[in-house]
Amino acid sequence: MGCLPTKHVGHSPCSLDPREAVALAAETSFTVNEVEALYDLFRKLSNSIIKDGLIHKEEFQLALFRNKKKNLFVDRVFDLFDQKRNGVIEFGEFVRSLSVFHPDTPEEQKVAFAFRLYDLRQTGFIERHELKEMVLALLDESDLNITSDAVEMIVDRTFDQADTKSDGRIDQEEWNEFVKNNPYVLRNMSLPYLKDLTMVFPSFVFHSEVSEADMFV
Repeated sequence: MGCLPTKHVGHSPCSLDPREAVALAAETSFTVNEVEALYDLFRKLSNSIIKDGLIHKEEFQLALFRNKKKNLFVDRVFDLFDQKRNGVIEFGEFVRSLSVFHPDTPEEQKVAFAFRLYDLRQTGFIERHELKEMVLALLDESDLNITSDAVEMIVDRTFDQADTKSDGRIDQEEWNEFVKNNPYVLRNMSLPYLKDLTMVFPSFVFHSEVSEADMFV
């Protein structure tokens, strides 16, 4: 792959500035060498469809989920990676967001990310309809088919446990306690192969890994 021009903001040159690598390593769970390995991966992903050195949603979806099917789960993960909310993922955003899935990242960061994933309207609360939408999206992404009654049962049981204030919504404090009592919720928040990127160059495919049994609290 040839080098890309760098006159436009966001375009990635062929080599990473060592100072940026050190800075990103300092604020994430990655080492400097792992940040450099991620840069090689980022360059490949960001030029797989649109060769501009930025990861677009189509590139993100195809590379990390291996499908072209539009799905709310995929959209939400992309939106959380896209920290500047400008429709693309830059390298710094890629590293910082991916760090959440590092096995060594503190659990509270994973819990907070998962909460934001379900807080579709970004209100600071998970509403019942938001939970239902995400449950349906996760089932769809996992190619699981269950009845609408079963989906309602999942939502009802989750709210019965999590909504301890009985106000029809789940806040961050309630979510923290719910996850503490139901650790399976964080199953997808740790990707073991991020532990040593210099030894194994991963395929970086996200799978929700949700079984029908896991959906029931």
